[in-house]
Amino acid sequence: MKKLALAVAVLCITVTTTAQDKTVQELRGESGKTIKKDESDTTVKTWKTGGMFNVTLGQTSLTNWAAGGDQFSFNSNGLFNAYAFYKKGIHSWDNSIDLELGYINSTSLGTRKTNDRIDATSKYGCQIFDHVSLSGLFNFRTQFTNGYNYPNDTTKVKTSTFLAPAYVILSIGLDWKPTPNFSLFVSPITSRWVIVKDDTLSSKGAYGVDTGKTVRNEIGAYLTANYNKEVIKGLTYKAKLDLFSNYKHNPRNIDLFMTNLLTMAVYKGFGFTIGCDLIYDDDVKIFGKNKDGARMQVRQYIGIAYQRKF
Repeated sequence: MKKLALAVAVLCITVTTTAQDKTVQELRGESGKTIKKDESDTTVKTWKTGGMFNVTLGQTSLTNWAAGGDQFSFNSNGLFNAYAFYKKGIHSWDNSIDLELGYINSTSLGTRKTNDRIDATSKYGCQIFDHVSLSGLFNFRTQFTNGYNYPNDTTKVKTSTFLAPAYVILSIGLDWKPTPNFSLFVSPITSRWVIVKDDTLSSKGAYGVDTGKTVRNEIGAYLTANYNKEVIKGLTYKAKLDLFSNYKHNPRNIDLFMTNLLTMAVYKGFGFTIGCDLIYDDDVKIFGKNKDGARMQVRQYIGIAYQRKF
């Protein structure tokens, strides 16, 4: 009888120990599993943020070069872009900023600026149809430093500086966004302020501001289109087009501002950059034979760049 009781006790202890070991193993296995998102969970992030920076460098040096040219030249250009997009239900809020600054230095011309831009946009929309929203838009555009025109190799004339000019746009219109990569905003009523916060330039009535004044208000129609897409793997195209017609003065002379940037990634952030910017403003009359006419302003560039997205 004692032997039977001892056997039963040993059996119970063995079963209990085995069950505990199995429970411990199961707990360990569960804790080691990777948590996976439920496929039925369709929650969408309300904020999407990111951006990129791009640095382009170029250098040329000549020694005993029969064809002639500058003994040394160096050019550099930096571009920074950041964005924050909000989307929830019928509401959206898009914010972006572009900063760009470039210089060239050569033995004959010294240091000159090749590019300078501050461009910030904020757009809030409420969807009223598929891909169409009633939106309000704010845009601010200017440059960082002084800019000059060079009538000859020894003379330079100041043409711009920070807040001279600067453009501020407030607009209400319709925003069409058929895909995440493209948007088209159109407004029949837009208020634009042209700011010239520089005594030298304002005294000349530069950029259409009345002589001696620093601000000019314009009412007109406004259109802006934005496109940003990786066309194929490693090849990205980014473009922006702004058009403005001033109802108060020469509405047929439409102001144009357009940027185009094509980047091709080659190896670990290094690649090629090709760009073309176009500007036309009927109030910028510093071109032509007599330096009193408006012209299409064109900037083209190509270079080897280092680029990082975040």
